[in-house]
Amino acid sequence: MKMFEAVEGMLAEHAELEGRLAAPETHADARLAKQLNQRYAALSSIIGAWRDWQRLGDDLEAARELAGEDPAFAEEAEELVAGRHEAEERLRRMLVPRDPADDKDAILEVKSGEGGEESALFAGDLLRMYTRYAEARGWKVEVLDAAESDLGGYKSVTVAVKAKGTPEPGEAPYALLKFEGGVHRVQRVPVTESQGRVHTSAAGVLVLPEAEQVDVQVDEHDLRIDVFRSSGPGGQSVNTTDSAVRITHVPTGIVVSCQNEKSQLQNKEQALRILRSRLLQAAQDAADAEAGEARRSQVRTVDRSERIRTYNFPENRISDHRTGYKAYNLDQVLDGDLQPVLDTCVEADLEQRLAALES
Repeated sequence: MKMFEAVEGMLAEHAELEGRLAAPETHADARLAKQLNQRYAALSSIIGAWRDWQRLGDDLEAARELAGEDPAFAEEAEELVAGRHEAEERLRRMLVPRDPADDKDAILEVKSGEGGEESALFAGDLLRMYTRYAEARGWKVEVLDAAESDLGGYKSVTVAVKAKGTPEPGEAPYALLKFEGGVHRVQRVPVTESQGRVHTSAAGVLVLPEAEQVDVQVDEHDLRIDVFRSSGPGGQSVNTTDSAVRITHVPTGIVVSCQNEKSQLQNKEQALRILRSRLLQAAQDAADAEAGEARRSQVRTVDRSERIRTYNFPENRISDHRTGYKAYNLDQVLDGDLQPVLDTCVEADLEQRLAALES
């Protein structure tokens, strides 16, 4: 197949990467070593699938030649046809161009929306869900900034989700969590409701690929940095010094604030991490728009009408409105069993990419 001809060009790159990864000087630069390992792992998977497809083709040809002498080979040929079709489909999917940010860690922001305290409590539930999911995958979750509500939820919370080692292609935090971007709607009886009535509220999630310093160059002259006293639930001051930091990137108007750390310097570093990731996302969105590719949109404002998922507590039901996924195990999903939901998103995204490639 013409699509598979691209693999032959990957063989030389794979061999070259193998040589570079064997060289001690490569591992003196941790970032370079990680980058090369990720590319090597991706190519290894593709080449392995391609070799399986070729081997099955050779076996099929031999079985067909021998089928005239022994009927048993005719049966084997039928099995090989099915096996080669599966190998071909697997390879075809591997060759679909991937999001260049899929190998990155993720910055995840959860914000309360309509619903006041109930929305803030739900934002806390979502954070717990993502934290449990990350722990199950062996990822590390680091809180970068958080503004708690009076009842223990979150008005907003930003975390970094980092993988250990070099994840397999499609298994890095951003590759999976990017499908969480959007508005999440909850239907339940709020703790503040005395009549037992079910209310609907929403929380918004934004997922960004975590940018490293080399990915985005931030000119200090483009930044306006303000300091203020951090505040807790109800707005009360939780620090007697001006340790909280607000950074405005003047050219784009992007504003990031952090107040989680006790030190002004630490808050500034955390804010810069978030700013770099937002700038990287903005640059990728601009590049995709220029190339005419519609990226999966992530709702920046918490508008209840633009929901991606509903969490219905009375029915213990979770529904994803993009893929049609529905299950009655909401309690398990909120406890971190998120993979089946994400699998449907990954599959739908892959099918869209395949359709675009073949149209």
